[in-house]
Amino acid sequence: MFKTILIPTDGSELSGRAIRQGVDLAKGLGATVVGLTVTMPFRVFALEPTMVTDTAEKYEHDMRAFAKKNLSIVEAAAKQAGVPCRILTCSGEHPYEEIIKAAEEDKCDAICMASHGRRGVSALVLGSETVKVLTHSRIPVVVVR
Repeated sequence: MFKTILIPTDGSELSGRAIRQGVDLAKGLGATVVGLTVTMPFRVFALEPTMVTDTAEKYEHDMRAFAKKNLSIVEAAAKQAGVPCRILTCSGEHPYEEIIKAAEEDKCDAICMASHGRRGVSALVLGSETVKVLTHSRIPVVVVR
C-alpha cells in the first residue's frame, strides 16, 4: 500500500496527534516516514525601521530552532516505533504548496496531516492548509482530527 508517508508538523498539539497516527500507520504497513516543517520566509512589515525587532539572521536562526524542535518529535516517535524516518525543512509563502512539493520530490505515497476541524464560515474565511493540500494534491491524504 503506502511505502513512504509524509508527516507535516507545525508543532501544534493536533499536529502531534497526526505524528502519532502517521507513525502508527507506517509501522503497520512497514513504511518509512518523512517529517516536514515549513517555515515562512522573513518579512518586514513595519512603517518605521525602528519598529523592526528581528533581523533576517535572527529570524533564520529562530526558524531553524523551531523546525529542529518540531522534527525531533517526529524522529522520536519513529524511533520508538522502530520506523525508518527522514526529516525535511523548507520555507515558502504557501505551506500547502511546499507540503505537496516535498511529497512529490521525496516520492511519498501518502501525506498524513492534522486538521483543526473548522466548520462553516470560519472554515471558509480562515481556510486551512489541510484543505488546500486535499484540494491540490494528487497524493492520498490521511486527515487526523
